[in-house]
Amino acid sequence: MTIQTTSKHALCNEDHTQAILASRDVMELLSGKWKIAIIATLSFEGKKRFMDLSRAKSLEGIGAKILSKELQNLESNQLITRTVCHTKPITVEYEITEYGKTLNSLITEMIKWGLEHRKRIMTL
Repeated sequence: MTIQTTSKHALCNEDHTQAILASRDVMELLSGKWKIAIIATLSFEGKKRFMDLSRAKSLEGIGAKILSKELQNLESNQLITRTVCHTKPITVEYEITEYGKTLNSLITEMIKWGLEHRKRIMTL
């Protein structure tokens, strides 16, 4: 009778594989030039209408088509909500969800790292 054992190394590799896959999920979800900026804008500045987002200084240079696509993606991943306001003309507002707010600490750490990186590179 043979008893199969799982080595600590094999478990460690499995844990690493899961961690790497999870990090790939995050990178895929937040990839691109605009998603983090959109999330940060809504987190720091609160609810925004589409046109307010398109004019936001933090999103300078984003086109309406790309903004719309990114907002749809963020909404489908439950990071923001889209609310149609019954006004004339109809307006649409976007707001960060509670789930989306869970990214705040990650974004804050990215900002801190980015500021330190800029200082480091500028002194070379």
